[in-house]
Amino acid sequence: MTGPEHDPLAFAPDDDQPIQYMARTRAYYAAIGYTTPYRWAHYTSAPFQPLRKPLAQSRVTIITTAAPYDPAKGDQGPGASYNGGAKFYAVYDGDTSQQHDLRISHIAYDRIHTSAEDSGTWFPLSQLIKASAGGRIGEVAPRFFGAPTNRSHRVTIETDAPDILARCKADGVDAAVLVPNCPVCHQTVSLVARHLEANGISTVVMGCAKDIVEFAAVPRFLFSDFPLGNSAGKPHDKDSQARTLELALRLLESAAGPQTTMQSPLRWRDDPSWKRDYNNIETMSAEELARRRRDFDAQKDAARNVRSGTA
Repeated sequence: MTGPEHDPLAFAPDDDQPIQYMARTRAYYAAIGYTTPYRWAHYTSAPFQPLRKPLAQSRVTIITTAAPYDPAKGDQGPGASYNGGAKFYAVYDGDTSQQHDLRISHIAYDRIHTSAEDSGTWFPLSQLIKASAGGRIGEVAPRFFGAPTNRSHRVTIETDAPDILARCKADGVDAAVLVPNCPVCHQTVSLVARHLEANGISTVVMGCAKDIVEFAAVPRFLFSDFPLGNSAGKPHDKDSQARTLELALRLLESAAGPQTTMQSPLRWRDDPSWKRDYNNIETMSAEELARRRRDFDAQKDAARNVRSGTA
């Protein structure tokens, strides 16, 4: 066999590189009829708050874009289709001493290469609790926080991020681990991380969309080159999930300054062909694009009804 995994001097395949989600998403929405390109949040510098105390003495929380399961909101199970009716539009929190059923059917994770069966891939609370029990962190904060996946930069910056900051301050949070899922989720948590960091709370983003997070210029970013929906590790692989969180904690401790990216050495699989599929219009027929436009419009209506309270 040949390849970089067997010969350190061999080049990797040309397509074995991080997916360019901004470009691919822009092309996809143009192809289904939305011709005004979305403007992604872009900064060229980032705030930076070093840990104020050793991590073994710090109180750490999780900020997630996953949604609490609500059986009244339709199919939200493993492999469920995109479900706009399951969206949430206000910050929520949850007791970290309790178990929670959080799901990601309301956002555009990679439904081809992952099925959202294991919440440990997007909500690393159990791993954070283990880190606390082992003395790796001081303690888990009493609450975790849910950040709405907002396409509006203004709402995230002016409403949601300050709300999360106030709740973190009330809980005495020293550091936050932020875990996004879809492309817009990555932008959302990046903006929240910037706001927390500017106000004295150290952060690390664990994500899979490298271009979006780096475009928004965050303080610290652990990049896992996995399909969207797996920012906290591989499904049904506790070792992967534990290693991914440990890398994020190391980055919290070791980053010398802002805009520090660490890439996880873990691979989804040796064959990089999975990277060709996510919203790739080159693989879709005109009929498929038309169907996706109809489906997207229907989900927009469902989400609009949730927001207006008519669902």
